[in-house]
Amino acid sequence: MEHPLISGISELNEEQLLEKISELNNKLLIAYKMGNTDMVRQLQMAIESYKSHQAERNRQNRKDSGHEDKIDIS
Repeated sequence: MEHPLISGISELNEEQLLEKISELNNKLLIAYKMGNTDMVRQLQMAIESYKSHQAERNRQNRKDSGHEDKIDIS
């Protein structure tokens, strides 16, 4: 599920995207330790938004590189 308050993901380069996912994972760990389930759900949705955009970008790059007929085992 996409987080409704996140915008501008497409403007991030690959390194910025990975940094943001890492930052959110660190915040998620803190939220788990605090037992804040509402924050955990919000962070999970945000992480999913960034990861889905990253996966779509990877699919597009693979398609552009001529490897669309290859099987993705990840």
